[in-house]
Amino acid sequence: MIFKDYYKILDLPNNKVTMTQIKTAYREQAKKYHPDVNIANSQNEERFKDINEAYRVLSDNISKRKYDRMWNRTIGRKNSSYEESKRKKGSLSSDFFNMFFGTPDIENHSKSKKVKKEPARGENVETEIDLSIEDAFRGKEQTIGVRTIDGNLKKLKIQVPAGIQNNEKIRIVGQGKQGSNGGRNGDLFIRVKIKNDEKFSLDGYNLKSNLYLTPWEAALSTKVVFHGINEDVSVYVPAGIQSGEKIEIDDRGYKDGRGGRGKLVLDTKIMIPKEPSKKELEFFKEMKKISKFNPRES
Repeated sequence: MIFKDYYKILDLPNNKVTMTQIKTAYREQAKKYHPDVNIANSQNEERFKDINEAYRVLSDNISKRKYDRMWNRTIGRKNSSYEESKRKKGSLSSDFFNMFFGTPDIENHSKSKKVKKEPARGENVETEIDLSIEDAFRGKEQTIGVRTIDGNLKKLKIQVPAGIQNNEKIRIVGQGKQGSNGGRNGDLFIRVKIKNDEKFSLDGYNLKSNLYLTPWEAALSTKVVFHGINEDVSVYVPAGIQSGEKIEIDDRGYKDGRGGRGKLVLDTKIMIPKEPSKKELEFFKEMKKISKFNPRES
């Protein structure tokens, strides 16, 4: 029977090595001679079997001590030849290996001939959807279409939670790419893009909008009702407010994700009628006569 130098098979200098060194050497050699990397080289396949055989013996403390006694009498004294593998075609393991672990079962023959591939998780997939500010504020059930790996369109119903933040992602478990070798599917991540509209724009947690006023409302002060995103808001307009000045109202903006809300920021716009009535025209003419106000001078 030919003695096998398992340390040499794992590219280790001698038996004065730690278990960590054995594991590291095994990983390096297994990666180098793995059948998936060396498909057309049958010698490398035999080498890979020897590497696994060596690791099984040396990674077990009991079998390693037994082997080391033989190694010291043979390789240690340099009185024996070394051969990596003398397997007969189709055999499962060498007689030398059987000294440590016995003869393997016949029913495991087919399993031992193939290298078991590890389960691999599928890749995650990311897509995005557009949502209005009001739908994002209130939450909405949305149907989206996702392309499967074979090119077909699969429709999914998702629930967008109320108060979702701009660019926040919704995770749908198991709806990504398919895993291999029994591995789990990847996940689907849906990025939500909140779009501004004609009435509202989003600035962090603040909602911005315009508040349109008549000239007399701006001049005399007033209270107006503004239709907010989720409620009517009573707004006090101070006398003499100028077009472009801002009125800020706390806790009437967008949801901040912590149970509170940002501000409602109203940009005042003083408007005049595009087609004034005769009385309104008379009013403006009278104002022109009596008023000395000139905004270009002030």
